[in-house]
Amino acid sequence: MNAWRTIALALVWPFSSWGMLPDSSRPSPAIRIEGAAQGTTWHMIYTDGQQRDFSRQVDSILAALDLCLSTYRTDSEVSAFNAFDDFRFQSGHFYPVLQRSAEIYRATNGAFDPTVAPITEAYRNGRRTGKPWLHQVDSLLQYVGFGYIAFDGETVHKNKPGVRLDFDAIAQGYTVDVLARWLEAQGVQAYVAEVGGELRCRGSHTVSIENPAQPGEEVLQLRLHDAAIATAGNYRNFYVQNGQTHRHIIHPKTGLAKPDSLLSATVVAADAITADGFDTALLAMGFEESRKLLAREPSLDACLVYRKADGSLGIFLTERLKAMVVSK
Repeated sequence: MNAWRTIALALVWPFSSWGMLPDSSRPSPAIRIEGAAQGTTWHMIYTDGQQRDFSRQVDSILAALDLCLSTYRTDSEVSAFNAFDDFRFQSGHFYPVLQRSAEIYRATNGAFDPTVAPITEAYRNGRRTGKPWLHQVDSLLQYVGFGYIAFDGETVHKNKPGVRLDFDAIAQGYTVDVLARWLEAQGVQAYVAEVGGELRCRGSHTVSIENPAQPGEEVLQLRLHDAAIATAGNYRNFYVQNGQTHRHIIHPKTGLAKPDSLLSATVVAADAITADGFDTALLAMGFEESRKLLAREPSLDACLVYRKADGSLGIFLTERLKAMVVSK
């Protein structure tokens, strides 16, 4: 299966991914399990008095989420909705992701919108085939708009044929939350759960924000406590065609990736679905609009790494995030 989203994060502990790097100090004895899912990898570290290995259960949970939310599976719930005009939810996953998507859509004035699917499909096809696709954007935008769908706790309906959903920008965050809640239900009191770079911890944990100008290097470290973190960046996931750079995080209102000084956006929130959805929206909006949104959303903490006018790297931190920075 292809990745739902390639994330600009880097994790290092016995493993590596992209954008954040957890530290090596953990309670002992710790259990470490890992695997592959959603076109990427997952990792967990947790303490458990019974020393239980949850690998099999985690694989089962991930398979169920894949069957609901993956657009790469023709038999998934979201693919069934995309193929028809009405759909009755089959699992308990589609509705909460759709509901939180609607909330983030409203909070970002449409900068986060899972109905961007027709544009993201054109981007992926262009990357896969090498064929131009930007000429399709104007005609595809008529199918983008969260107002074109209606839903309740049981069903979702298209108000306009041709509208499709793509949860790639939020599904991995939701997955992390599902795994975190499951661990807590088993009585696990301290853990780090990560899928494709999205991370949630219970207890304290140190992570590093990657330097988008020098991937593999860090710009700062943060100390998290009972929190989730996600980073979005266009500096890794892009391709060049006929001298033009195409980036994967697209603004739903224009159908294009916005040229901007913002290089990466890291969001710390109470849950991973929130961090995952808002980091995408911030990158789509750009630096100045992101600062305005963060001023309106005091519950969010964020680190914005951007390019200054003189070419040097700038770092913007919300006030609470400043208190999480680890002094070197």
